[in-house]
Amino acid sequence: MSEAPGWRDVPGATVRTRVTVPLRFADGYATTARVLTFDGLIDGREHLALGLGDWERAVLDAPLVRPHSECLTGDVFGSQRCDCGPQLREAVERIATAGGLLLYLRQEGRGIGLYAKLDAYALQEAGLDTYEANVALGRGEDERDYTAAAQMLLALGADKVRLLSNNPDKAAQLQACGVEVKERIPTGVHLSPANLRYLATKATHTAHTLDLPGL
Repeated sequence: MSEAPGWRDVPGATVRTRVTVPLRFADGYATTARVLTFDGLIDGREHLALGLGDWERAVLDAPLVRPHSECLTGDVFGSQRCDCGPQLREAVERIATAGGLLLYLRQEGRGIGLYAKLDAYALQEAGLDTYEANVALGRGEDERDYTAAAQMLLALGADKVRLLSNNPDKAAQLQACGVEVKERIPTGVHLSPANLRYLATKATHTAHTLDLPGL
């Protein structure tokens, strides 16, 4: 879990580019996103905001927002070791229906990067859980920082949001950066035989709101 600065310490960001991108998922679901890039993001990474549905009207109140951390294995290749791909697919449709923003954040492997994530997978195969494996690599359990996500929201005028997330740390960090989380809405539970331990560890170790059998 990263330590986000207080809101007075968050520098401003500005919208750099707006472009319309038609989206189609493997199951046939299609929608259109207004994809926005930014200047001035604190970490210098190329994060994206996807405006979905009537997002410009929604930001005048409290849009539905999901900060989604990049997961190449889950989002692109359909890995069953996590729930990232199904969460992304679910979030796009729910946000498009309600009006809001998907923030696609370039912080693979809870912020440790793709190769280190795969190293952590190897340690998990040897018996460590998802958090223990990161620590065994000399990294934090979760190195993600949502300051840039807050900058993006504030640059778009979304200082109040309804947060689509099971992760309480996202809400805490956004609040600390000056974005009011008016409501936290859990995603569905995307359970598979390969990710049961992973999801159970998130629920028990970091209080993710996951309704799992036996917990």
